[in-house]
Amino acid sequence: MTAGEDQSTEVGVGPWAGERPAGDHWDPELLENGDRRNVVDRYRYWSREAVVADLDTRRHGFHVAIENWQHDFNIGTVVRNANAFLAAEVHIVGQRRWNRRGAMVTDRYQHVRHHPTIEEFVAWAAAGKLPIIGIDNLPGSRPMETTTLPRRCVLLFGQEGPGLSEPARRACAELFSIAQYGSTRSINAGVASGIAMHAWIRAHAGAPPD
Repeated sequence: MTAGEDQSTEVGVGPWAGERPAGDHWDPELLENGDRRNVVDRYRYWSREAVVADLDTRRHGFHVAIENWQHDFNIGTVVRNANAFLAAEVHIVGQRRWNRRGAMVTDRYQHVRHHPTIEEFVAWAAAGKLPIIGIDNLPGSRPMETTTLPRRCVLLFGQEGPGLSEPARRACAELFSIAQYGSTRSINAGVASGIAMHAWIRAHAGAPPD
């Protein structure tokens, strides 16, 4: 919200005016009471199930994974970014529980899969023939700005502070870093994930639907 905006302004639309539209994708309760969700206009008054089904017809070829050994607060932002850029799935490696506040309820529309160990995650990726691409500012990492990410892949992020664990590093087919120009040695996984996903979008995706 920018300075001067009316903080009382409601998001979304009120009850449907006029004759109710026909179709299974409409949500009767939303039509009756209005739709105040944070969704794009094309999904106004649609049921959650209908929105997910439509997104599933055009999800992109990349997955996103993040290690969660210390209940990382960045995971919600990673999920929100994955929804914005329409990742195939988000993979939580480690603890099942994660802080959903940063997701801003986008996890309702994004497929999230849990892997208790890095070994199980690696086995899943291998079965799907998906290369694991680690994103971390590690010695030996190649600048992401100088390459094109694979069309089908899993972008793997470590948690705040330690970054990728040693087993995760060994599992990566490639390691890429994100160029930084200031004094800090790293950016958090939430920010890094958005940068990496947008790099994939620039290489492989067309314009978003109207």
